[in-house]
Amino acid sequence: MSALAPIVNFLTKMKLPKALAILFTYIVLLTIFISTLTVSFAPLINETTHLILTITPAVAELLRVGQFDTSILQSEISKFSGNILTFTKAIFDNFITLIFLLVFTFYLLLEKTSLEKHAASLFGSDEARVSKILKEIEEKLGNWLRGQLLLSVIIGISVYAGLFVLQIPYALPLAILAGLLEVVPVIGPILSAIPAIILALTASPVLAAGVTAMYFVIQQMENHVIVPQIMKKAVGLNPLIVILAISIGGRLLGIGGALLAVPIAVVVQIIVTDILVGEKS
Repeated sequence: MSALAPIVNFLTKMKLPKALAILFTYIVLLTIFISTLTVSFAPLINETTHLILTITPAVAELLRVGQFDTSILQSEISKFSGNILTFTKAIFDNFITLIFLLVFTFYLLLEKTSLEKHAASLFGSDEARVSKILKEIEEKLGNWLRGQLLLSVIIGISVYAGLFVLQIPYALPLAILAGLLEVVPVIGPILSAIPAIILALTASPVLAAGVTAMYFVIQQMENHVIVPQIMKKAVGLNPLIVILAISIGGRLLGIGGALLAVPIAVVVQIIVTDILVGEKS
């Protein structure tokens, strides 16, 4: 809701009814998503299929060469095959959840102003102050989500460019995987690198070392330059605070804590700043 609110507000200022403004925003975003998917669908499906067919024997060969016990892998594959129904159900449940979130976001956008007024009115004489804080929090959270999406795009493009230069096959699905897993702090970039390294290892250890170095450089750039700078512009947090927040959130609550560390830090900063300013005045 916070991410889409500026677009909806712009359209309502253009004299478009709010419900139509929200629907128009949804239609434009879905059109962009479907168009992108349509353009990349054929090569993506083709490359992903070949990637799966290539990487499965590659992993088996590496296990054989490394003298690993392949019975463990076979056992896990059997368990996975047995849980296909559960996996399919989980995908369906997530799809239903996504539809629910879209509908819920629609009504949040539609009733945004009245909800803000009702929430602020609970604080009596501080209603104007709380209303100002809520609007600032919404703005910063929207900026954070848009910044997170921009970060995924940057990482996906960087990985694609690196794999293309190194002439690693199936660069498109590997780059999309890196972009998607970018939302998972710490472990996401590591998981996205594994298939590319395995593919490179089937060609030569030197190439595998090059791919590993490429992912390492991108991850370091992401952790120490890209994330702090994007989040600084998006939410106004000092880059050092961003790094500390993600580190502390990850240590306390794992992946979920690292993912939510920046928005939580933003909310805390806004509230604490308002309290300090109020005390001074």
